Amino acid sequence: AKLEAEAAEEADRAKREAELKKLECRQKRLAREKRRDDDRSESRLRSPICCIMGHVDTGKTKLLDKIRQTNVQDGEAGGITQQIGATFFDDSTLKEKIRPVAQHLATLKDQSSSYVDSILGPDPDDPRLTLPGLLVIDTPGHESFSNLRSRGSSLCDMAILVVDLMHGLEPQTLESISMLKRKRTPFVVALNKVDRCYDWSPTEGASIREALSKQAQNTLDEFEQKKVNAFTELNEQSLNVALYWDNEDPGSTVSVVPTSAITGEGVPDLLRVVLSLTQQRLAAKLMFGYNLQCTVLEVKVVEGLGATLDVILVNGCLHAGDTMVLCTQDGPIVTTARALLTPPPSRETRVKSELIKHESLEGAIGLKITGDPELTKVVPGTGILVMHQDDDVEDLKEECMKDIANLSDTLATEAKGVTVQASTLGALEALLEFLRNPGKDRQGKERPPIPVSGATVGPIHKKDVIKAAIMAQKGSEEYSCILGFDVPVDPEAQAYADKNSVKIFTADIIYHLEGHFTRHLDEIMERKRNEARDVAVFPSLFKISKNHVFNMKDPIILGGEVVDGILKVGTPLCIPHLGFLDVGVVQSIECNHKDVQTARKGQECAIKIVNHGNPNMTYGRQFDHNHQLFSKVNRASIDALKKYFKDDMQDADWRLVIKLKKVFSVI
Repeated sequence: AKLEAEAAEEADRAKREAELKKLECRQKRLAREKRRDDDRSESRLRSPICCIMGHVDTGKTKLLDKIRQTNVQDGEAGGITQQIGATFFDDSTLKEKIRPVAQHLATLKDQSSSYVDSILGPDPDDPRLTLPGLLVIDTPGHESFSNLRSRGSSLCDMAILVVDLMHGLEPQTLESISMLKRKRTPFVVALNKVDRCYDWSPTEGASIREALSKQAQNTLDEFEQKKVNAFTELNEQSLNVALYWDNEDPGSTVSVVPTSAITGEGVPDLLRVVLSLTQQRLAAKLMFGYNLQCTVLEVKVVEGLGATLDVILVNGCLHAGDTMVLCTQDGPIVTTARALLTPPPSRETRVKSELIKHESLEGAIGLKITGDPELTKVVPGTGILVMHQDDDVEDLKEECMKDIANLSDTLATEAKGVTVQASTLGALEALLEFLRNPGKDRQGKERPPIPVSGATVGPIHKKDVIKAAIMAQKGSEEYSCILGFDVPVDPEAQAYADKNSVKIFTADIIYHLEGHFTRHLDEIMERKRNEARDVAVFPSLFKISKNHVFNMKDPIILGGEVVDGILKVGTPLCIPHLGFLDVGVVQSIECNHKDVQTARKGQECAIKIVNHGNPNMTYGRQFDHNHQLFSKVNRASIDALKKYFKDDMQDADWRLVIKLKKVFSVI
């Protein structure tokens, strides 16, 4: 026993020491991070990260292709961005790209320089650009906004919102706008597809003002009309917008640049607006520092390389051979960065071309990290930590899992609800935020929030379907379904789902998922309403008119007035004052010589009553016009009304239900 006590004491002491060491290391680490933050200066900026957002088919990738002079678009499924791509442009490429604007300005005699022109010096061949380059992410909107390591900053410093001049704002554009507002990200609007204006005469790669000056009047009129429509829609989203050369106040007004991704017109202007905006307004945010900010975008297994991570290194420095602490579904892992790979300059990280190896890299840049097979478990959207000499591994593991811990607060789920799965953390957050917050659907109808009972990142497997199937056993079959955002479904899971009537809905646009689910709810509701029709009894009082008795015996046919409530075909009628005498069930109702299903308060009609239990029921013998006929309600019928027929009932009808409850002593 003594030995055991000693061993326990020893273990205790070791634990305390480990805790102390961890705290000490944490303080050192935080001090180091603060020191590095203080060392930053505006004389050295990192490349800003810009992402291109907008609705499907507005020309996001085409626009990037134009800047890059390549063609990723045609290598994509259906020409739509499937994975995240990141492209780095160095400063010399950028200067080359914005030269047409400088040349156009030089041809204008009055040198009224707007704020945007400040990085273009008086000499068109020498723009004053202090940024080392620009990193552009072409992304399925949400991922780029996944949280960056509890600092809550977004991955993007700046965004380009692509709006189709011909179609105006579309659902995903609205989704992007609300996301940009929520994250307070500065952005510019690219009003794309100007070359679709009638009779447009293109000037390859020209400055947009130069291009517009060469158009015929009718073309300019059409452009003006479409532009006004787009501006109005943007104003409706409470955004102030102006063409970039008319924008006097870039602090509160969004600059709009008309572009054409096909002819390249306006692309130099777009780049220039992005660069001057970031250089002037975001300099403090763009100071280069050695604190690592690095986010995992995608996890892939690549032939010849094994498990790889596609990451965006925002700030700081990574070396080949660094010890990394990463976040997985099963807890933190510690592993080595075997190699750091980047595509050649101005190519995208996802198009297969020869990759270049590096000893070390500085932000901001998109790269691939290769390493051990366990990298495949890393959760996309989480941050990467690198261990230094005096760091404690346990401290870093805790720090690393904060991402997931913070997320599990967002994921905190209800007891009853749908199961949700998405391809990355960012996508999952976006989806949850959308489902949880009520809003308006496409038709402008209010839609209630959708409860979520479970949420995970990754493909849909059989175990997920088994979890979803439990909802049906709990009596909530409407929630016995999985909403998958941009994830594959395992064939075994699909088979199991079909067998156990679990619905799996997948889509790559959040709106579509919500649409699938709403339709699924409507179908179930309709079916349940049909089943409940036999149980539900609508409240009504019927007064017999003694001059309108057409048949006294079964079937009894009487004329009269609905004094209160709603009388429907199938309503059982009784007379409480005569010992709850069952008169029978309404078989049909006739108003103005027409058969109807329903008669409301104040309507006069004739009703046919059938009594299968007592065919001898006769008007004048058991009851007459002095007695009002009541709907025969009970607990089950009232519950069915509340659950399935709320929309058919008015306030006065509910008041009658309360009266009838007293009459029939329903608890």
